[in-house]
Amino acid sequence: MSFFKNFYRKIVAPSVWARPEMPIVFRAEIMPGKSREERTFRVKDVMRNGRITLHGFVGEHRKTEFEAVNFQRNQVK
Repeated sequence: MSFFKNFYRKIVAPSVWARPEMPIVFRAEIMPGKSREERTFRVKDVMRNGRITLHGFVGEHRKTEFEAVNFQRNQVK
């Protein structure tokens, strides 16, 4: 039973690191000299291979080009 659970988790339902309309920030090394706001874009589409397209930025991009997603960054304490 464990084999099928792992198979489903890895192959059938891979983890999703981005979702449409979610804000995402390029790493500073990729866009040097730009502020965080200038490096922030919204996800347009998530492809099956894990790459994404962005609103207002041309091309396909992969997870390693972006800062780690921190869901607690904008929460009010």
